[in-house]
Amino acid sequence: MAETTLLILGASGDLTSRLLLPGLATLLAVEPSREVRVVGSDLEEIGAEEWRELVRTAFDAGVPGSTEDGSDRTALDRALETTGYTAGDATDAASLQRLIDSLDLGDEQRLVIYFALPPHITARVCEALVDVDLPERTVLAAEKPFGTDGGKARELNRLLTRIVPEEQVFRIDHFLGLYTVLNLLGLRFANRVFERVWDRTSIERVEIFYDETVTLEGRAGYYDQAGALRDMIQSHLLQVMALLAIDQPTSVEERDLRDAVGQVLRAARVADPVRHSRRARYTAGSIGDREVPDYTSEEGVDPARGTETLAEVQVEIANHRWAGVPFVLRSGKSFGQGQKQAVVHFRSPAHVPEGLQGRNTPDTLTIDFKPDTFTLRVTTNGRGDPFTLEQSELTGELGGGQLEPYGEVLSSMLDGDLRLAVRGDAAEECWRIVTPVLEAWARDEVPMDTYAAGSRGPEHWETTAE
Repeated sequence: MAETTLLILGASGDLTSRLLLPGLATLLAVEPSREVRVVGSDLEEIGAEEWRELVRTAFDAGVPGSTEDGSDRTALDRALETTGYTAGDATDAASLQRLIDSLDLGDEQRLVIYFALPPHITARVCEALVDVDLPERTVLAAEKPFGTDGGKARELNRLLTRIVPEEQVFRIDHFLGLYTVLNLLGLRFANRVFERVWDRTSIERVEIFYDETVTLEGRAGYYDQAGALRDMIQSHLLQVMALLAIDQPTSVEERDLRDAVGQVLRAARVADPVRHSRRARYTAGSIGDREVPDYTSEEGVDPARGTETLAEVQVEIANHRWAGVPFVLRSGKSFGQGQKQAVVHFRSPAHVPEGLQGRNTPDTLTIDFKPDTFTLRVTTNGRGDPFTLEQSELTGELGGGQLEPYGEVLSSMLDGDLRLAVRGDAAEECWRIVTPVLEAWARDEVPMDTYAAGSRGPEHWETTAE
């Protein structure tokens, strides 16, 4: 397996040590024959031994130093021996050229440039890269959010394809590395019981929730300018929705799969951004034994921005399969209990024979993103009296992988497999879908509700779509 050099721009940031390097560690432990050289770069001066210790600590977070679990640390040790760091200004073309030249890449080596940077800095780096002589097999990996709005996303797409072809651009959505999300394909298309009823004639609505117990966690510099709608719904949940809603592709190869996703996103819209969106912000409260301050009191937050920590939108998909079926997408922080799942609500049967009484609740399929399970709730005869109805649950585990989501994404990135990457047109469509909502919120046409940290959200919110 040819060596890949992973050049991380913005390497001193939280993303690198908290998610990227631990994810890489899980990949190298599972695939010890993989050759990866990690090179970090940032404005900050970091000594060679200090950098190596940072990498070692992050690797240990992903794969503990003990080998009792059977993990093979051969590739991890190799990566630690070869890792390096260079301080420099990635927005300067001359500085970038010196950095690329110093990597001393062979003809068979692949270079992955990973932008662990805020969107506006990524755009400036790409402007500099236009004037840099890059190896032919260079892959550019851009973190979410891709741009800060639809216009900026289009500009960045044009800029990236001036540097490398589209097939060498990897727009990262680590949600697509969740095994449960990938399992949606098998669950939908390999089971006749679902394949025949997966449309508007049998499904009333679909809800996708990603409610977290985490708070701001010191990320005000990014989050207070993004908010829940940009951070989670635009960047992640619309992609999950698309996988739930796609028509069956010819194959799960890159072109077929991403074409199918693109068709769904092009058909999606928020019909009425005022009536079909809600926002809220957490106030002081407690999560377990942890006291949480009011969001506006968190360090680095500017209350004047009106940033939401909870967002919900109702999306419609204007095609034959889904016309009239609302897709409700919701994500928020500081909940008392996490809820990370998609819930498919089936329609009530057209007719129930007279004489059957009791709980005739519509059936549901719940797909949990963590833990990896599904629950099918169906109506059955009641216990003790066969002429009454009640709900029974059928549960099962969904296949999980050995890698963290970032490990899955990195594996695809290093192999040049674009199936887990967001295509340029899809990134632009996601912005198109949420832009009317963002504009309505900017005009203050949608009230900012509140909810106490540790609660289940605003008391008057209901998850049922109109």
